[in-house]
Amino acid sequence: MAAGTVRTGKELIDATRPFAQENLLRSWWALGSTFALIFAGVFALAQPLPWPIRLALAVVQSLLVVRGFVLYHDHVHTALLRGSPLARAIFWSFGVWVMAPPNVWRETHNYHHAHNAKIVGSHIGSYPVQTVQWWKSATANERRLYAFIRHPLTILFAYFTAFLLDMCVLAFLRGKKKRWDSLFAIVLFAALATVVIGRFGFAVWAWAIFLPHFIAAMLGAYLFYAQHNYPGVLLQPRELWAYDRAALESSSFMEMGPVMNYFTGNIGYHHIHHLNPGIPYYRLPEAMAAIRELQSPGRTSLSPSGIRACLALKLWDPDAGEMVGYPA
Repeated sequence: MAAGTVRTGKELIDATRPFAQENLLRSWWALGSTFALIFAGVFALAQPLPWPIRLALAVVQSLLVVRGFVLYHDHVHTALLRGSPLARAIFWSFGVWVMAPPNVWRETHNYHHAHNAKIVGSHIGSYPVQTVQWWKSATANERRLYAFIRHPLTILFAYFTAFLLDMCVLAFLRGKKKRWDSLFAIVLFAALATVVIGRFGFAVWAWAIFLPHFIAAMLGAYLFYAQHNYPGVLLQPRELWAYDRAALESSSFMEMGPVMNYFTGNIGYHHIHHLNPGIPYYRLPEAMAAIRELQSPGRTSLSPSGIRACLALKLWDPDAGEMVGYPA
């Protein structure tokens, strides 16, 4: 490549392909070690420990569930342990357990990748986006629904709103035959709560299962929000939309330290993941270090100011070319 030449489109995607080769030993270690820690966390949280210790363990457990979800997410993208019946069975079970059933997750998430950052048509599998003008002309009920979906409390209670309601109950009602695993997830959720509470008591269910998953769902929902709703994000009309620009200019790089990168499975390298979802999570930093076109993304963080800045963005202003808050 000549000095100063900036690769785009297919040429840039082709440059990322060498990083889409997985290390099977590393992938199996990630799966085995992560799920072993999750099972150990469930066991530890079921013990009658003092509540401060239980709370700390629940937070760690929630982060492990987030890591498990990222591995599951990579497997669905065929970036991790593709073609392995054992891995497929493990991840299928995990997806149902965390109320992100494989059928609806694959369908909506693949749609999201194919339509990310389109002003119209990007709402499936993602947070909807309205323009300022659209908001002004919307009915009161349309505004309420839009504001509800993007509200911080909806993200906080994502365990119920995004997972139990949207990906399980509503997904099953929209397609009963092809989304039978959504019904299975609902039944498992109810059965697990009934059995654990009846056999071991409410406290064991609340500490070992509910609280870690509640926190993990909240963190996952916020990560997903901030990856595409951050200061400097670019949205494109459908007729001008380009896949590579949607990846690099409409998907953020979330700056984290090594501990949070471990727990989030490098999902902060989201612009690279969107450019080539076939890259295993552990090779995303390697790709960013090697390809200079990937080194200047829009950036976010988990700092209080970074979170406030992202949550304040509600509407797309085509004239200003940026996300803004609601009009007064």
